[in-house]
Amino acid sequence: MTAPQPTVTTNTNLYEQDFYLWIEITAKKLKAGKFTEIDLENLIEEIESMGRSEKRALESNLVVLLMHLLKYKYQPEKRSKSWLSTIFEHRRRLNKQFQDSPSLKKYFLETFAECYQDARQQASIETGLELDIFPLESPFNTDECLNPDFLPG
Repeated sequence: MTAPQPTVTTNTNLYEQDFYLWIEITAKKLKAGKFTEIDLENLIEEIESMGRSEKRALESNLVVLLMHLLKYKYQPEKRSKSWLSTIFEHRRRLNKQFQDSPSLKKYFLETFAECYQDARQQASIETGLELDIFPLESPFNTDECLNPDFLPG
């Protein structure tokens, strides 16, 4: 028994009623070249949202990476394989993002200092160390952060 299909009068209604079905239909219309039938307003919104999601993912991975590099540097007695694994994984994610979308490297450079400040705060919270233990500016440059062989001393 198949589920009843919603009654839809416009593409906008479909977007609001069944997002996944809207995606499928929009993709089919794009492939068929039926551009005048496309719900352009919502398509533009979704594409812009995808770009914002990519940026948020980059920021999140960078903050986690920087925080673990700080912990590794400033708490050498607590270094663990888990920290190394986290450093490896978030470097991998960032480098994969740059392979898929090289233009994100520019955003990485633009947001690096801001992400460092967030990582500094989180490192202080996680380690219990005073915030001023961690330098105001990142002790790691952007190349070191992405270098799979780099670990702070």
